[in-house]
Amino acid sequence: MSAVYIISAPSGSGKSTLVNELRKIVSGLDFSVSYTTRRPRGSEQNGREYFFVPREDFDQMQNRGEFLESADVFGNCYGTAKRFLEEARERGHDLLLDIDVQGAAQIKKTIPDAVSIFILPPDRKTLELRLRRRGLDDDEVIQRRLFEARKEIENYCKYDYILVNDRLEESIDELKDIVLAERGRRSQTNLPPEELETIKRADRCRLKNMNERVRRILDSFLEH
Repeated sequence: MSAVYIISAPSGSGKSTLVNELRKIVSGLDFSVSYTTRRPRGSEQNGREYFFVPREDFDQMQNRGEFLESADVFGNCYGTAKRFLEEARERGHDLLLDIDVQGAAQIKKTIPDAVSIFILPPDRKTLELRLRRRGLDDDEVIQRRLFEARKEIENYCKYDYILVNDRLEESIDELKDIVLAERGRRSQTNLPPEELETIKRADRCRLKNMNERVRRILDSFLEH
């Protein structure tokens, strides 16, 4: 049975970079490219970052029941097609979903054993700096994203794992450990010492072990 991994993060937290690096180093992991009604940004290409479709086409897909989940974010619609999960299962692969907190909640209802991972910036100041450096939004949009980030982070307790993206290389290793640890847990075999060590490292990112750190991050947003 294929495992489903949900990854969510406030915009600008480095989620796309982490996902791309994870896919390079972990085999048997399919990625679901979401559908969206928003316009492409920067160097984004149709079918790579997203499938960019007109609102009419998106609504038709939704009416036909083709989405596992869908959400409205900043007035644009996003959705995960069911076909990606079906194709992953046919190949015996796991499926990685890059979705927001609304979509994650929907997936958890339909697939309760999906593994959910919330990626966070180390604090508000760092997130604002990252948003400004990428140069995609004006100041008004950046402030709105920071406000939305705070609301998203308040949902952290609904996730299985919390990953604070402070140092990129360490964050890549932590994300890899989480995926491999969950595979080990599901294998129902006697695990070798190196896999047990992977599970031990992954457990450091478990929600119960990250509460205090996340509260400090959330406080940095509440100060503004």
